[in-house]
Amino acid sequence: MEKALTKVGSFWISKKAKEEFSNITEDLSTLSNTVEEKAKWIFNKLKGKPQKALADLLREYNLPPGLFPRNITCYELDEAKGKLIVYLPSPCEVSFKDSSVIRYATRVKATLSRGKLSGVEGMKTKVLVWVKVTSVAVESYKSDKVWFTAGVKKSRPKDAFEMPRDAINLEEF
Repeated sequence: MEKALTKVGSFWISKKAKEEFSNITEDLSTLSNTVEEKAKWIFNKLKGKPQKALADLLREYNLPPGLFPRNITCYELDEAKGKLIVYLPSPCEVSFKDSSVIRYATRVKATLSRGKLSGVEGMKTKVLVWVKVTSVAVESYKSDKVWFTAGVKKSRPKDAFEMPRDAINLEEF
């Protein structure tokens, strides 16, 4: 009898814990996207799903690891659709060793595929004026150039983006 009550009690506690966890998740879904994404990232960590560093992920896709600044908050990748979202604590700007400058919004979205980020939203580069970057590509594995499409297609040396750099925070993107 005692064993039966113990099993029933632990089942009930387990069920209640799952309900509470579900309620917390629902409550988080009503918060802003940035907070929601941070919470997902934390829950994945707690579930034992360690996330690769963004630089390592970019390397796997044959993109330069320093394409994004060091101060990212977290990122989310939907591998099935190739959708990548990178979160930053504030709008920021990075100067690279080839003298190019890129600005990032608090959320950068793109479709990630082998050697390419397409449909980029939340990234600008300075040509003569600030222009939205729409894609970033490395045409082959051994290529020493990164091609940025921002109105026009422009190549930059790949080694300028080999290491994530510190960013300068901005008031607005």
